[in-house]
Amino acid sequence: MAIIKSCGCFGTSTTKKKKSTYSHSPNEIDGYPLGNVRQFSDKELRLATDNYDSSSKIGRGGFGTVFQGTLKDGRQIAVKTLSVGSKQGVREFLTEIKTLSNVRHPNLVELIGFSIQGASRTLVYEYVENGNLDSALLGTRTKRITLDWRKRSAICIGTAKGLAFLHEEIVPHIVHRDIKASNVLLDKDYNPKIGDFGLAKLFPDDITHISTKIAGTTGYLAPEYALGGQLTMKADIYSFGVLMLEIISGRRSSRSNCGDSNKLLLEWVCE
Repeated sequence: MAIIKSCGCFGTSTTKKKKSTYSHSPNEIDGYPLGNVRQFSDKELRLATDNYDSSSKIGRGGFGTVFQGTLKDGRQIAVKTLSVGSKQGVREFLTEIKTLSNVRHPNLVELIGFSIQGASRTLVYEYVENGNLDSALLGTRTKRITLDWRKRSAICIGTAKGLAFLHEEIVPHIVHRDIKASNVLLDKDYNPKIGDFGLAKLFPDDITHISTKIAGTTGYLAPEYALGGQLTMKADIYSFGVLMLEIISGRRSSRSNCGDSNKLLLEWVCE
């Protein structure tokens, strides 16, 4: 069960937002340059998804539904429609755009564009063929994919490369805050791509931590972050460690009954 934040998009929030609405132009949103993303019309996305037909639905998250679509030029896309009227959805929408609009890496999901139609907000990503790691590794039998150790090892390494890029290479650095199996997508060759940056925070070089309300997913939260609310990049590293244990064991961290004992994955591993 996800723990939802109530702070601003980036850094520590010390004042309330004046409005839940935001201004935008073709080249910027809330004054932030959009870089490589484009603004789609509602008509374009409805055409691409066959008017958001139920047969095009490929997933559902805490803030909305994801549909598979095809643009006029034949490019496959994933269209994430955010829940109308949700203040959390507005924050996630803005954070996702600001975080990914100028970021490109083979182990990060590419944000192609967005759409704003009245109160509706939509994000458009590259389509990733093999869904998310949670379904592939830990889901129902019909959705599971056979992942041998070579594939599992490559998924661990690729995810680590994506995190290293966020933490060390891009400036300002980015802390994802929600590294987990369902936020790692697998392309046609099973290369991992970290997605869902709705809880991400920018992390300038000149600070040691960010004091913030807790956000993330139960089972993946670093204890010092969950208890004290002081966010560092180590929070992502802890979550990545839990993810690696899930990949190695094929067991979900938030469920008990590991081996012959009624224990959570981390308790079982420690023993």
